[in-house]
This record gives sequence, C-alpha cells and structure tokens, in this order.
Amino acid sequence: MDSKELAQLAAKACDDKRGQDIVLLDMKNVSLIADYFLICEGSNERQVQAIAREIKEQAEENNLVVKRLEGFDQARWILVDLEDVVCHIFHKEERSYYNLERLWGDAPLIELGIN
Repeated sequence: MDSKELAQLAAKACDDKRGQDIVLLDMKNVSLIADYFLICEGSNERQVQAIAREIKEQAEENNLVVKRLEGFDQARWILVDLEDVVCHIFHKEERSYYNLERLWGDAPLIELGIN
C-alpha cells in the first residue's frame, strides 16, 4: 500500500467515526516529516479517541505498523504516526488554536473521495 492509499484508508476511518472537517495535506514537497498529514476533529474526547482507535485498527488490519500514538489519554490532540502518513485528531477547541492548516499553508490540499 502506497502512502496515498494509506492516507485514504485513514481518512475513511475518520469518516466512519464521524470525524469532522477532514483535511489531507500533501507534505512531500514541504516537509521531510511525512508524505501526508491527515487532520480532523471530534466534538468530544470520546469521539477523538474513537477516531484514533479506528485509524489504528484499520492500519493493523492491513498489516501496517503504527509507529506511535500520542495524546490518547487526554484526547485533546491525538497523533497517530503511520510513518508516511501522520494523523492529527483534534478536539474541536484545540484544532482552531493550533491551526495546522495555516502553519503548513504551503502544502497542497488533496481531494478526499469519502462520504
């Protein structure tokens, strides 16, 4: 599975758990951190955790390794590191504060084929 397919898998997992405002940024020419950043939000801590859990489960079902999962207990900003794709699952209030889309404004948005 290439990194774009992995990003689409993660986006679908977000959508399956009713993640809101799902955005995929192409980071290949902007940063060495990852090929893609997936950003979404949940309306409460439980939903944020459910989204992160679903991404992790979908990755593992496809024999992919989750390198790191951080922030799960607080559920304000959970980072799921899938190596080439880094997923940022925010609580709604935290997302507007950190505004990663603006921080990485040079990264092109990728159209998601979900919904």
